Amino acid sequence: MKILDGGVGRELERRGAPFRQPEWSALALWEAPEIVKQVHIDFIQAGAEVITTNNYAVVPFHIGQERFEQDARQLISTAVQQAKLAVQDTQKNTLIAGCIPPLFGSYRADLFDQNHVSEIALPIIETLSPDVDLWLAETQSCLQEVEMVHALVPKDHRLYWVSFTLQDNINLAQSHLRSGETLAEAAVLLKKLNIDAVLFNCCQPEVILQAIHEIKQLVPHIQIGAYANAFAPQDETATANDGLDDVRADLDPNMYLNFAKQWQHAGASLIGGCCGISPAHIKQLSSHLKE
Repeated sequence: MKILDGGVGRELERRGAPFRQPEWSALALWEAPEIVKQVHIDFIQAGAEVITTNNYAVVPFHIGQERFEQDARQLISTAVQQAKLAVQDTQKNTLIAGCIPPLFGSYRADLFDQNHVSEIALPIIETLSPDVDLWLAETQSCLQEVEMVHALVPKDHRLYWVSFTLQDNINLAQSHLRSGETLAEAAVLLKKLNIDAVLFNCCQPEVILQAIHEIKQLVPHIQIGAYANAFAPQDETATANDGLDDVRADLDPNMYLNFAKQWQHAGASLIGGCCGISPAHIKQLSSHLKE
């Protein structure tokens, strides 16, 4: 069982770090990297055993093509350095996961362009590679993108985790990615690529339990994880960059722990939080799920 961190971007916003559309969490890498480090530290002190580099928004979708070409490597280097400094300052054996974000925007499988995968993914991978302990492809909803990016990552000893974002519809008979692709289709790819762990993130906690049960049947021996967001359900029109979504008032650390206990009981062994999940939530997970 490993405890992951929570949502760095919304934690930056909550603390008054520079945070606006369209740059989101990338803006703090320019203007307030010390706050990025402090957020990492607070998650580690809350019990996170894995933290993820804060380069999720360092893609053209958020910072623009010109700025990406000019500044991406420096921004990503800043992100990984702040994670390393946080681990050093806390003197913990915390693992650093290298964030591979959705290259064309969260939930936007419709914007996937196979002709531009390498030019976006390689600066991310090459800059992170010397300093990360494992890879985490986050908020994935396009299976072709997952496969193409995986082919670009160094094939060495490091673990490779893929985290899918699910449709926020508790009435579906089967879980679906935001693209509409099924977990059965995802399972074929996970086996083909020999992925080390499959996780579910950036969707409401109510839809994750069903997905865990499904993937456990489809890929019995894979490690499973979950880190939900604290947003209200995002339907098929959601783009994750139209505005600052409200955080649910009901999803306090105790309620989130109740969901996490269900995930753990169903077989998840990598549990943390996504957007809106704070160090207080992670502390609650660490205190109870590690027992």
